[in-house]
Amino acid sequence: MGVLSALISVMVLVLLAYVGVNRGGLNYLFGVTIPYAAVLIFFLGFIYRMVQWARSPVPFRIPTTCGQQKTLPWIKQDKLESPSDTISVLARMFLEVFFFRSLFRNTRAELREGKRLVYGSSKWLWMAGMAFHWCFLIIFIRHLRFFTMPIPSPLHMIEGMDGLLQIGVPRLYMTDLIFLAAVAFLFLRRVVIPQVRYISLPADYFPLFLILAIGTSGVLMRYFTKVDIAAVKDLTMGLATLHPHIPGVQIGSIFYIHLFLVSALFIYFPFSKLMHLGGVFLSPTRNLANNNRMVRHVNPWNYPVKVHTYEEYEDEFRAKMIKAHIPVEKE
Repeated sequence: MGVLSALISVMVLVLLAYVGVNRGGLNYLFGVTIPYAAVLIFFLGFIYRMVQWARSPVPFRIPTTCGQQKTLPWIKQDKLESPSDTISVLARMFLEVFFFRSLFRNTRAELREGKRLVYGSSKWLWMAGMAFHWCFLIIFIRHLRFFTMPIPSPLHMIEGMDGLLQIGVPRLYMTDLIFLAAVAFLFLRRVVIPQVRYISLPADYFPLFLILAIGTSGVLMRYFTKVDIAAVKDLTMGLATLHPHIPGVQIGSIFYIHLFLVSALFIYFPFSKLMHLGGVFLSPTRNLANNNRMVRHVNPWNYPVKVHTYEEYEDEFRAKMIKAHIPVEKE
C-alpha cells in the first residue's frame, strides 16, 4: 500500500506539470515561480532544521564505538572506531561522509540448517549507496553548466571524464546509467526483502520514485525526446541572474516536468529523511570524541537539588527500620 500511494503521488506531480504546461499555458508558473519558491523553501527549511538540531542539548557523550578506546599505554587504541581526540573524530567523519564507512561494515544474519544463526558480509547496499550518492553529486555538478557563462573548465573536465567511453551521439554519460541502476536497486531491495519491506513506509518509497522520475525524465530529454538546449540555457541563466523570463521558443513539456519534479524534491527535502545530508554533521554518535575516561563531563543543564543522604535517611527512619528488623549502621 505504501508503494502504491508513493507511486500515485509522483504520477500526480507529473500530470500536474504536463497538464499545466500543455493545457493551461502555465509555463511561467512551472518555469519561474515554482522553482524560485522551491529554492527558497529548501534553504529556509534546511537552515531551520539545522538550527533546531544544533540547539538540542547533548548533555552526555554518546559516540558509537565498536573498537578499543584509549586506555593503558600498552593497549592499542582503535582511533577510528573509538576516537579520543579531534583529529580522529575528523578522520572518522570524513570517511563516514564521503565513503559511508559504517555502511561498509554492514552485516546480514541468516538462519541456516534449522536454528544455526550465521552472520555474513553485506556489501551490496554499501555499493548501491555509494553509486547513488556519488553519481547524484556528479550529475548535479554537471548541471551547473546551465547556470554559468562561460562554463568553468572544471565542468568540462568532469563532463569529459563522465563521458569517457564516448558511446553514441549525444555522448552517453556513465553516471546516468549507474544512477538509475542504483536507484532501482534501492527500490527493489525495499520490495523484495521481507524484513525491509515490513518496516518501509510511504515516506521511504516517495523519494525513491521522485528521484527515479527525475532521472528518467532527464535521460529521456538527453537521449530520446530532444529539447531546445539554447532555450533551456536562456531560461536557466535568467533564473540564475534573477532576470527570469520564458523563452519565445517552445522548449517542450518534458523539460517542465523535469524542472517541476526537481522543484518538488527541493521542497520535500528539508522535511524528510533526506535531511541526513546535514544531520550527519550534528549526530552526537559520530561527531563526539570518546574521552570519558580522560575528561570528566558535567551536565551543564544540571541545577542544584536538595540531597537526602543515607545518614539523614537512617536518622529519620531508624526506629522504624529497627522495628522491621532492617539492619542499620547506628543503633
